[in-house]
Amino acid sequence: MKAMGKKNKKIIRLNINNTVYDILVEHRDTLLEVLREKLLLTGTKDACNMGECGACTVLLDGKPVLACLTLAIDAHDKEITTIEGIAKDGSLSPIQGSFIEHGAIQCGFCSPGMILTATALLKENPNPSREEIKKAIEGNICRCTGYNKIIDAIGDAAKKISKDHQSS
Repeated sequence: MKAMGKKNKKIIRLNINNTVYDILVEHRDTLLEVLREKLLLTGTKDACNMGECGACTVLLDGKPVLACLTLAIDAHDKEITTIEGIAKDGSLSPIQGSFIEHGAIQCGFCSPGMILTATALLKENPNPSREEIKKAIEGNICRCTGYNKIIDAIGDAAKKISKDHQSS
């Protein structure tokens, strides 16, 4: 086995939750590995490592991506949002609050990916139908809730966000 040489490592800049990190990575490091192991941002879950479950979903320039399939070097100079970054001023985001209110968080393992996927959906489509919500989260597997509570929570969050925008 060959030793890793310096040419296989690179310093990249990651903007994660509005904090900039300059970090040394190997070319093969995934964004998931860097988030969890190098930066200790463990809200992004490590589950299948094959892009099948959605537990590792983060937002890359506002779009949901699977961190287990995304090379860290491909996230260089891009805006990354993890579950740790969506609460504002110590308050949960409307989607996080709605997940709690609707009992959509059971074991919590899928919740970060679901919440980030929902965050991207509601930013792009502030008033999604139930079918559009189902379509958006279809890449996120939950083994606890049967999805109805999650779909209800996302729909309710959409209404709350819409109501907040109308009153501002």
